[in-house]
Amino acid sequence: MIIHVKVKPNSSEKKIIDFGNNRYLIYLTSPPEDNRANIELINFLSKHFTTPVKNIKIKFGMTGHDKVIDIG
Repeated sequence: MIIHVKVKPNSSEKKIIDFGNNRYLIYLTSPPEDNRANIELINFLSKHFTTPVKNIKIKFGMTGHDKVIDIG
């Protein structure tokens, strides 16, 4: 499954908003430095979709706010 995500790092709480059609807005508490926000994003999606971390890959957008993620 391919999903499109907009990430908001440095938020006060972690939450996910589902806009339907595989589009999500995700608030993360980690800063976007040293890949911390991406790691938190993958762990958060793993819990949300109840799939192992190894099945989640960021296809596009490693350094941006807009990301395309493959959950396999």
